[in-house]
Amino acid sequence: MASVRRWLFADQLGPHFLDTPDQPVLLVESRAVLRRRRFHRRKAHLVLSALRHRASELGDQARFIRTDTYREALGRLDEPVTVCRPTSHAADAFVRSLDDVEVLPARGFATSAEEFAAWAEGRAGRRLLLEDFYRRTRKRLGVLMEPDGEPTGGRWNFDADNREPPPRNAARLDVPAPWRPREDDIDARVRSDLDAWARDGDVAFVGNDGPREFPATRDEALAALGVFVRGRLREFGRYEDAMLADDPVMAHSLLSASLNLGLLDPLECVHAAEDAYRRGWAPPAAVEGFVRQILGWREYVWHVYWHLGPGYRHHDHLSARRAMPRWFAELDADAVDARCLATVLAEVRDHGWVHHIPRLIVLGNYALQRGWRPAEVTDWFHRCFVDGYDWVMVPNVVGMALHADGGKIATKPYAAGGAYIDRMSDFCARCPYDPRRRLGDDACPFTAGYWWFLHRNAELLGRNHRMSRPLANLRGLADIDAVAEQEQDRGSDPP
Repeated sequence: MASVRRWLFADQLGPHFLDTPDQPVLLVESRAVLRRRRFHRRKAHLVLSALRHRASELGDQARFIRTDTYREALGRLDEPVTVCRPTSHAADAFVRSLDDVEVLPARGFATSAEEFAAWAEGRAGRRLLLEDFYRRTRKRLGVLMEPDGEPTGGRWNFDADNREPPPRNAARLDVPAPWRPREDDIDARVRSDLDAWARDGDVAFVGNDGPREFPATRDEALAALGVFVRGRLREFGRYEDAMLADDPVMAHSLLSASLNLGLLDPLECVHAAEDAYRRGWAPPAAVEGFVRQILGWREYVWHVYWHLGPGYRHHDHLSARRAMPRWFAELDADAVDARCLATVLAEVRDHGWVHHIPRLIVLGNYALQRGWRPAEVTDWFHRCFVDGYDWVMVPNVVGMALHADGGKIATKPYAAGGAYIDRMSDFCARCPYDPRRRLGDDACPFTAGYWWFLHRNAELLGRNHRMSRPLANLRGLADIDAVAEQEQDRGSDPP
């Protein structure tokens, strides 16, 4: 009996989304998806390149339809299709509304919806703590576990070893360069199409174009994984929270885009890192830190997205009602004097990617301090990052970066002043602002913004015992009213 044709979305491109290697496939390139949002130009290129490369690889095994909408494409079929659960609430509701489409459980994750639901129900109303979920998952899968049932290295968590500032006086980490692709004729055709659609006014983009920097095929993604685990993983752990102005990639894997396109399965990345430890290529702290990002945070965010439901995105616990300013929305890094924010915003503009600490401590932290609307910030992250999808950014922005959910994910707001940025980066050395100052023309906008944020939200945050010390320090500031007035007067101007 022939297999039913499998409809693959553009983030379901790996072989693990098929039941058999020869299963018939449907691929759809929808122009309407690009028309609905102003995506980063590099993200649009990567997604279309990956989709077209998959169609080329599959040849006659795939029916590749380029049209305006998914519904139009399905109207051209005269056969039923199956589809793995899509990665957003909207797409999931759409495919379930269609005739002749059977929706299967999600793939591309190491924990099933049923396994997560059983764990969540077993919490008996207690918070869904990442650490508990992570340990349970490692035990269940036997990842970084010893025969006696103890965690490899004798510890579940090497976070304390993975928070080092960058090496003093180093412009770059001493690690091999990350894997980078070579563009081909498919990339050239994608670029030509995007240029033509933009000229015609059919679609619009944010950010700058440039050579493709992330894998678009399964073989490329495997090559990138190999380069990381053999040469870069060893330095990843201890510097994973550090930032260098001239080294935006540091020792990070750059695999998030490949994972989120479905080109890599998370467990093969985890097992490759575990093998690197067994071979002596990387220390346990580095490997555990990488495994935690995938089996811990990535899995957790995916399941929290579905568990908390479509309404979660609308949380605004801190009543953040200010509009995102145009200079930030348009990635106008040249308008910004604060070196950390200018550098990170320029990386997003030019590459559509920065690692998780600039996202959280520079971009998200600034939006949190300024009280920007969570929905706008979430949409911006979704559109402007090559690895950004709805399921990724809703929990990460609403819950982690902006504390808009009131603590369902993070136990306290991830607000930080200039002192933390100064300790964990080299940004402050040549900045016109002083991270030690909160008042005056050279007051650091992150330092002043931190105290302004606490001042505005003191009553709400006072209910959180983890905020007792910062709020006690706030009450000791004699100049807090002047700081608040100063930051209010800055308004939406770039710092």
